[in-house]
Amino acid sequence: MKRLRAALAALLLAASPGRAAETTRFPAVDSESLVLVLHAATDLEAMRPLIRDFQDTEPHVAVAYTETVTGELFERMQAACRGAGGVDLVLSSSVDQLVKLVNDGCAARLGLAEADPLPRWTRWRDELFGFTFEPGVIVYNADTVPPEDRRRSRAELIDLLRTHPGRYAGRIGTYDVTTSGIGYLFSAYDLRAGAVFGRMLEALARADAVLSCCTTDLLARLADGRLAIGYNLLGSYAVAAIRRGAPLHVVVPRDYTVVLSRAIFVPASAPQPAAARAFVRYLLSERGQRVARATSFPFGLDGAAVPEADGPVLSPSSAAVRPIENGPELLAIQDRAKRARLIGEWRGAVRGPESGAAARDTDGR
Repeated sequence: MKRLRAALAALLLAASPGRAAETTRFPAVDSESLVLVLHAATDLEAMRPLIRDFQDTEPHVAVAYTETVTGELFERMQAACRGAGGVDLVLSSSVDQLVKLVNDGCAARLGLAEADPLPRWTRWRDELFGFTFEPGVIVYNADTVPPEDRRRSRAELIDLLRTHPGRYAGRIGTYDVTTSGIGYLFSAYDLRAGAVFGRMLEALARADAVLSCCTTDLLARLADGRLAIGYNLLGSYAVAAIRRGAPLHVVVPRDYTVVLSRAIFVPASAPQPAAARAFVRYLLSERGQRVARATSFPFGLDGAAVPEADGPVLSPSSAAVRPIENGPELLAIQDRAKRARLIGEWRGAVRGPESGAAARDTDGR
């Protein structure tokens, strides 16, 4: 059993490599007419089925997919916006950085009617388009955490950590907001919930929380039992781990659920703007959304139920959903003074050891 758990943990890590600036080429299905250059801070394995299916609709298009870290992607695109182009598509879950690039005039307007049925908060200015529905969830190791301890709200989780300080000491993990873009965004929206944010920080500190930059690191540690609880992790990746056989239990918080929509834009300097626009149109289409739900991102924008998730069905219009809006609001969240205050609160309260190797942060990894 231990060897099985170790192998599963290795599989989870291998499924989302953290190496920066690694390019994978997807040859055209038919005779190649052009190469679409896509730079992304999201897992290749999550995007692979979408790229393959897109190529079935555009058989003469090859795709060069460069997976990099959020910070490096942001810096590259800032340079591209100043004239050093060559990129057709930019994709990331660190949507605050994408909003900044769009605000600086980096993106082209696409005129996509396909975006109209999607929630307004997923897109901005006909330039930035969210195509996934990513809830922050609580994840438990089902082998080591008994059902009665699998709490279903933040208040209940805080109570568990307070009433059983020794049981889960050093066995709860979450993102390190100083190195994880997703962790910072989720925490910034938790902060809006008022007192619960401070109480959660206090509970995490008392429990000697393990902090990591990386979703895959946290899920691997949950899968092999080194961690028992994960807080505010990306729901899609946790469900994907269950589907690969990890002994996990995913809880959608009953009090409120912060939701992120991973986004994409076409740079104004894109060498292949028509093909790039076609790729965005595909991601937003009924076909693209169906493939995304079936293969990589099970929490769809249509609010369909996810059997592996314990909790209410998440509809974008639900009062319990607190969306991270892809728009100018994120410029305020990235204000330097606000960011410094939030990170300062974390550093002052939660001083767990970072379990990830390096500050990679591609999709919270």
